[in-house]
Parts: sequence; C-alpha cells; structure tokens
Amino acid sequence: MLHSFITTLHAEMTDQVPSNYSSAQQAELFDQVFALHESGRWSEAAAQYQRLLVDFPDNVELLAGLGTLALQQGRYDEAVALLGKSLAIDPAQECVLTNRGLAYAQLRQPLQALACYEQALALCPDYADAYYNRGNVLKELQRPEEALHSYAAALRLHPHLSAAYINRGIVLNELQRYSEALENFQQALALNPNDALAHNNCGIALKGLRRLEAAVASFDRAGALQPGWAEVYNNRGNALEGLRRFAEAVLSYDQAIALNPRLTEVFVNRGNALVQVRRLDEALRDFDQAIALSPESGSAYWCKAVLKLLGGDYAEGWRLFEWRWRDQQKDQLRKFSQPVWLGEESLEGKTLLLHAEQGLGDFIQCCRYAPLLELYGARALLETPPALHALMTTLQGDMTLVNYGEAVPAFDLHCPIMSLPLAFKTTLASIPDGVPYLYADAARQPFWQARLGKKTAPRIGLVWSGSVAHRNDHNRSLPLAMLEPLWQLPFEFHAVQKEFRPADAALLAELGRVRGHAECLGDFADTAALINEMDLLISVDTSVAHLAGALAAPVWILLPFTPDYRWLLERADSPWYPTARLFRQPADGDWGSVIRQLAASLEALL
Repeated sequence: MLHSFITTLHAEMTDQVPSNYSSAQQAELFDQVFALHESGRWSEAAAQYQRLLVDFPDNVELLAGLGTLALQQGRYDEAVALLGKSLAIDPAQECVLTNRGLAYAQLRQPLQALACYEQALALCPDYADAYYNRGNVLKELQRPEEALHSYAAALRLHPHLSAAYINRGIVLNELQRYSEALENFQQALALNPNDALAHNNCGIALKGLRRLEAAVASFDRAGALQPGWAEVYNNRGNALEGLRRFAEAVLSYDQAIALNPRLTEVFVNRGNALVQVRRLDEALRDFDQAIALSPESGSAYWCKAVLKLLGGDYAEGWRLFEWRWRDQQKDQLRKFSQPVWLGEESLEGKTLLLHAEQGLGDFIQCCRYAPLLELYGARALLETPPALHALMTTLQGDMTLVNYGEAVPAFDLHCPIMSLPLAFKTTLASIPDGVPYLYADAARQPFWQARLGKKTAPRIGLVWSGSVAHRNDHNRSLPLAMLEPLWQLPFEFHAVQKEFRPADAALLAELGRVRGHAECLGDFADTAALINEMDLLISVDTSVAHLAGALAAPVWILLPFTPDYRWLLERADSPWYPTARLFRQPADGDWGSVIRQLAASLEALL
C-alpha cells in the first residue's frame, strides 16, 4: 500500500532556506509542487520538483516527493535511489521507508523491502500501512504465519483496511484453513460489497470447504464485477468440475481462454474436463497447447501421461509418467546418492532398491516386477508399506523386504515402484502375466474358516467404498444403500473393508444382511486370507480390488464413467488382472445402471 504523505509535508519543512528565498516563498513553492503531485498532474510536478531541487538539493521532502512520484509512475530503480537520498539525510522517516520498501518489492527484492518495513515499524510501532506491506512481503517469502501476524497487527490499528482482510484470507486459503479464510473475505465484503478480488477468493475458500454451489455463485459475482478477469472463469470451471458439471466447466474454461489465451493452467484444466466428457482428442490438444505455452509444466505433461495410459498408449504414457515428480508428487521425491534405474544400465551383480510411492493399490499392482529382477542378475530390496509387509513375504524371488521408514541396507541403484513399467518397457502386450504373484497365508485360513462357519450359500465379498482421504474417493465410492438390489439374492455377503462411513455402519447394523469383519483385518495378509474364503469379490476401485487381482481371485470391479488410467476404456477385462471383470458406468455418475447389471450377472451365476 503506497503511503501518500504529500499533504502532511508542510509541518515537516526544513529550516534550510536559501538567502534568495523567504520562508513564505519557499512554502508557496512547495505548496504548488505538492498540489500538482496530489492532483495527478505528474509531468508538471516532476518538472517542478527538478527545478526546486536545484535550489534545495538536500531537501528531504522534495527528494521523498520525487521518489514517491517515480514509484507511482513505475520507475522503481529511480524511486529506490531518490527515497534513499532522502533517508540518508533524515533516516527517521517511516513513510519514506515504507514507500522505499514498496519500490524494492516491485523490483522483486523482498528482503530489502522487508528491512525497510522493519525500520519503519521500529520508528513507529503503530504504523498500520507498514504492517500491511510487511505482511505482503512475508507472504511472498513463503513465511505465512508471520504474514498472518503482520496482517492482524495492521487490522488492529486499522479495522477498515479491506485489503488486509483479503490478503490475510489468501494466505489462509494457501494454508487450507478455509473457514478462517472465508471469515476474512466476508469482513472485506462487509466493507466493500463490490470488491471482485474478495468475491473471487471467497469462492476459492468455499470450494475448499466443498460448498461448491456457493463457490460458483461467488465466482459469478466476481465475473460480473470484473468481466475481463480470465482467472475467475478458470476458478469457476474448477468449482463446476467439483459438482461434476463437466460440460459447463468446459464452457467456463472457454471463456477464460478467450480472455487470456496464454494461461497454461486453464488449458490443463479444460483438458481434464474434456477427458471427463470423453472428448479425448480435444483434451490431448489442450495438454499439448499447455506444453507449448510452458515447456516445463509438470501438470500438463502429467495429465497428458494419464490420458495416454488411459488410451493404452503405454510407450509414451509411461515415459511421460515420470513428470509426476514435477507435479503430483513433487514433494515426495526421494533423494539418494545412488543413481536411479529406469531400464538402461545393466543390473548384473547389482542391488536395486525399489521404493514405495503413491497408494497401496499401486504398490500391489507393480510389485509383480520385483521377482523379474533376478532374471537380470540383480538382487532386489523392496521397501514395503507396513500394512503390506506380511503379504509381500509371499512374493517369489531373491529379495529383501524393508519396512518403509526403516534404515535401508546398502544398494547400488534405486527405482520408484511406479517407474518399473517404464524400466521394463511395458506395453499392453508385455504386462507381466504371472498371476497369481501374491498368495494368502495358509496359516491364517483356519481363523477365517472358524469365524465364517459353515457356508450356507456362495460367499460374496463386498467393498463399496475406499478411504475418504483419497483425492478421487467421491468418484469411485458409493453408499452401501445402493447395493440393496443384491440383498434379495441367495448369497452370503461379507464386507471386506476396514472403514465404514457412519450411514453405512448404521445400515449394516440394521440390515444384518452383510457381515462385517473390520475388527479382524489387521493388515493386507488378513484381507488376502478373507478373500481366499470368498467365491467372488465385488469391489469399487480400491487397493482390495488390486489385491484380489494379484491373488487371481475372481473379482468384479465397479468403475466410474471416466476411470483411473490403469483400467483403460470400454473393455470388460483387464490386462493386469486376468480374473477381473469390469463393470462400467454408461454415463457420469450412473451407478444405478452398474448395480442393475451387477444384480443380473449375479442371478446368472445361480
């Protein structure tokens, strides 16, 4: 925030008056230049400042005024120099320090800007503008908690400083403290109901709170107030995607691109929305356009990778999949002194660390590659999530298991487990087909046989929902009540999942038609043993579905209209799991059709 101090300079005039000027003449001349400056007649003001500085070369007010004018006109280097000259004569000018901090901030020199604000606050601890600007530079320096404190101090001193509420809310949004952020934007809107920036960021907070209809309304209001703001239409598209209104989201992204065709993020977002409505060729063009705009865009390459894999183009898809370390998993990149192996170097006589990443289902899918390393003369170290450790002891081959988080023995090369398809140059035709490659522990079967008792009908295991923490859970999971058409069929139904949503737990207790075993499922070896007692597992897209496939157990997998990339498109089988049958939504969100097809297929089994 620029501190305008021109109108207060009368009281701070210096006593250094040249002999050819009277005090009254000096006051009149200074009044004139300050009036020109304040009224926006900047060219005239600049000329007058320069003339006066010939006679008053060391006048702090004239130097500060001309420096402030340079700041306002975007001549930031000049502003820093002029304001510095004023401060060299009189360092105790908090408003000049603040404006010099603003010039430094515009020059992308945040540490110098911060030093100016700190000096201003040392001179004047109740200086709201300095606290506000200090908050802005702390925000830029990625010091969010300090920024929040600085904004709070500004607001204690100046409760009507709308911009401080907005910027504090932006920081809270970045921290995902959306409820607090929303309160700040509402405070800003109480002060200025027509602030487009506040409405836009209010929408971002509402989206974070999953109040998506309200978010769309906020973005609509921001767009109405500032129709040329492309980012608003991009944000609106994001909220519409959250509501699964993908066609409308595409139109919103279209508006954003029409306003600013240089925004990489919008092309990525529109591409993702186009994937959801199965306009795949258009989606690919959007990802390519995003890459053309930003050749280092991790998100564009990552989305293109997923699209390629979904379409079965494994040669390019797995290669592009490595961009995950520049996007989705940039904070999870493991740094080892040993080189990464992606299939190029010889493995003869080497020890290769395969380290865990992504979810448990991903690990189960790709651990099949570990036994193949023995064929290359390598010894494998398999870093295993603890929940999978006992299960992984059934994996064949010469390897050592290490729990994730424990010290890793010496190794020569390393490979993230989801990079193994690339390293082995996997195509649809060359997926390792040695299934089963995981096995239920025979020692755990007597427990389950005793718990389940005598079989009264074919046993069907059910998994209808996954972890709520999964970013795609809203798309893959369904409520237990939707499986009601199955209850009329003469089967034993068993829940093969550990987590239940409250409504599902209540229905389980009420129905008595599906038997739960959550308290007995300690790890995935327990789950494998339970699956081994089932005649069929029916599962949504979770790690348990992968487990059944790896065990070569009969598994029917229920998939959304646009599934995860590994399930490909259209086909009813999976090249990864030969015993799997895929049931797909015919339209977005249409689980009803899937359940009817499922019930008919179960009746056919009878």
